[in-house]
Amino acid sequence: MRVLLIDDHALVRKGIEELLQSRGVQVVASVGSGEEGVRRARELPADLILLDVKMPGMNGIETLKSLRASGVQAPVVMLTMSREDADLAAALRAGARGYLLKDMEPEELLPALQAAVQGDNVVAQELVGSLAGLVRGDAGAAPPAPRPAVPFAELTPREREILECIADGSSNKMIARTLDITDGTVKLHVKAILRKLGVRSRVEAAVVAVEHGLGRARKASLRPPAR
Repeated sequence: MRVLLIDDHALVRKGIEELLQSRGVQVVASVGSGEEGVRRARELPADLILLDVKMPGMNGIETLKSLRASGVQAPVVMLTMSREDADLAAALRAGARGYLLKDMEPEELLPALQAAVQGDNVVAQELVGSLAGLVRGDAGAAPPAPRPAVPFAELTPREREILECIADGSSNKMIARTLDITDGTVKLHVKAILRKLGVRSRVEAAVVAVEHGLGRARKASLRPPAR
């Protein structure tokens, strides 16, 4: 995996860079401003862009919009200390593939980035409550598709089990290992779950599950998901 890192704090950049490199990730560039990040993203092939939100000058949201306007299509994951609903909403609306917090466990970062590269949405479990509000249409977000009055009535026992894992932040690979099934089987089940719940992404499915108390995780031990 090739990652472009954009963060205005030099010590943070260095720490993340060393963490990723120690796990076999190639950091193609590590820069301290949005302007430089956009320039390097256009020059260097990257599988993923890891981007801070709160930066002087061009902030992370503006940088993300500039990346997309410049034709850069690499998935972008925000890595930030900001837990503000407005930042989460703005990042997702601008096309971010994920929104993670810098106080996440180091060993959980790479699986989350790998999941994002594979097309999954990755949002910190601590922010599921905020995300639920956005999905319901709070703060100006578009309303979700209609859902069944009894959201899990149509799910098979296996689908319900997989939805519990999604709500707890497990990636498809983690679910496959836990349930002793193949990744392909998990993907088929996830597709069916989204259809039956009337949602558009596994992030929204996780929100529905958490809102109805389906997840096994408890607030005291929540972890950022590696979808």
